[in-house]
Amino acid sequence: MSYEKDAARQLAALREKQKADILAIESSCDETAAAVIRNGREIISSVIHTQIPLHAMYGGVVPEIASRQHVESITPVIDEALRRADMTVQDVDAIAVTYGPGLVGALLVGVSAAKALAYAAGKPLIPVNHIEGHVSANFIAHPDLVPPFVCLVASGGHSHIIRVNDYGDYTLLGQTADDAAGEAFDKAARVLGLPYPGGPLLDKLAREGNPDALPLPHVKTPGRYDYSFSGLKTALINQVHKMRMKQEMLSDADVAASFQQAVVKQLVEKTMLAAEDTHADTVALAGGVASNSALRMRMNEACQKRGIRLVMPPPVLCTDNAAMIGSAGFYQMLRGVEPDLALNACPSLSLQMRSME
Repeated sequence: MSYEKDAARQLAALREKQKADILAIESSCDETAAAVIRNGREIISSVIHTQIPLHAMYGGVVPEIASRQHVESITPVIDEALRRADMTVQDVDAIAVTYGPGLVGALLVGVSAAKALAYAAGKPLIPVNHIEGHVSANFIAHPDLVPPFVCLVASGGHSHIIRVNDYGDYTLLGQTADDAAGEAFDKAARVLGLPYPGGPLLDKLAREGNPDALPLPHVKTPGRYDYSFSGLKTALINQVHKMRMKQEMLSDADVAASFQQAVVKQLVEKTMLAAEDTHADTVALAGGVASNSALRMRMNEACQKRGIRLVMPPPVLCTDNAAMIGSAGFYQMLRGVEPDLALNACPSLSLQMRSME
């Protein structure tokens, strides 16, 4: 029997049982990660190897260096995830892997490793969209969570407000008109001379500042649920430049707090509009920016005021990890994904979403 036929038979049996232990692999950017996830909700083991210290000296991720580091780390990370789960690759039911979006070289390392393991062990291969993985992190953090709900996906490269209609079924409600939220934070951090990664350091600095110290413009967007950060970034650069030219005194903490407040205000207001208009009783956060302390606090306040449940992963599940890929892979399996060893990296992969009716 061919690999494809045998893997399809195994997936059909797993769908019938609706139970599976999935070995998941994530290598889309600068974290090499592997995890074993049970039934899409339970972490059996999770290992993350970060490259942040290596890239910090360059002020950002260097794709070629990231790819080479993934090559060195991928096998030890997978071995450690299996060791912590007290399993071998033969004990897992399927192998899930991120195949996009992300850095093409980095993605290829994870995809190649997953394909090799799947073929050698005779296990089904499940391709996973990285963005869908971020959404699915909430299913691990909140095992009772079921669709439908509204989700804000905010990271360094992605910013969407979506309605999760069902597992794998999404409707796009709003999105950024320009910069992603994480990208905006990183650019503001560079203005203040903060090292890479700038977003978390900006968040830390902002806690010591006055969020009303620096007036920033209110941004208008054509879409009701859309938002924009490019104008805020330009306004910040111009105001900081003018103050420095005039030798005016305003602390970096005040600047960070003011910019963070302006970004968070947009994200919260637009998400609440979407939740109210769609009559959602649950709002979720996802992506790296979901670990921002101001966003978590303001979104919680807004949801409490409206009687809406707020769910969000702990910070370790907001940043790139393989546990979220294992969760998304489980629901991919239930939807009837076909295993295919011709799987390739897709760096510009988008999340398949319906438009609003």
